[in-house]
Amino acid sequence: MPRPSDSSPAPLALLDQRISECRACPRLVAWREEVARTKRAAFADWTYWGRPVPGFGPADAPLLIIGLAPAAHGANRTGRMFTGDRSGDVLYQALYDVGLASQPTAERIGDGLELYGVRITAPVHCAPPDNKPTPAERDTCRSWLVEELTLLRPTARAAVVLGAFGWQAALPALAAAGWNVPRPRPAFAHGTRVGLDGLDLFGCFHVSQRNTFTGRLTPEMLRDVLRTAAEAAGL
Repeated sequence: MPRPSDSSPAPLALLDQRISECRACPRLVAWREEVARTKRAAFADWTYWGRPVPGFGPADAPLLIIGLAPAAHGANRTGRMFTGDRSGDVLYQALYDVGLASQPTAERIGDGLELYGVRITAPVHCAPPDNKPTPAERDTCRSWLVEELTLLRPTARAAVVLGAFGWQAALPALAAAGWNVPRPRPAFAHGTRVGLDGLDLFGCFHVSQRNTFTGRLTPEMLRDVLRTAAEAAGL
């Protein structure tokens, strides 16, 4: 299993910084900052991140994971994708189980977590009310995803997209970044696999509490997708 990169090339690090300063969507800006101000009682001693959350993982990653958006008291609090909420608990445990993460938990920046050949990003970088960004907010944020995918393209060999919203956002972004996306665009389904001239794209139910609590997505189902995608990426 490859070891994680020690540092990110300057272009991606600069992109992450620019993303964290974005204020393009008034509704999302107001919500993320209100949540950071009022907090949740369990996290009263935290200083919330309260900004757009950039991607996480090495810049030469052959495997990408594309989610939905930060959780209000998860990544909007910690500043790192899928860190500090129950969805992240499920995702990072699965990544650890298949050998793609250094530990099964993600609590905060600086907790020692490293990803092996994997970078996690999202089509929307700000926490939305009710975990539901609007199509307009998704489209406004798309330029960030296109730029990130363009930078990652030289090494990307596979991508796992979590949920139908992420799938609908990822396909036009992948096309804009230079991949040949079929027309009509392939429909989302758990376990679907689509070849895009050098990139294998996988669909997976989102690791939301609704899906994991009801058994729509089980840990075994998630591990199976991640394991297959890792093999496609050469990990």
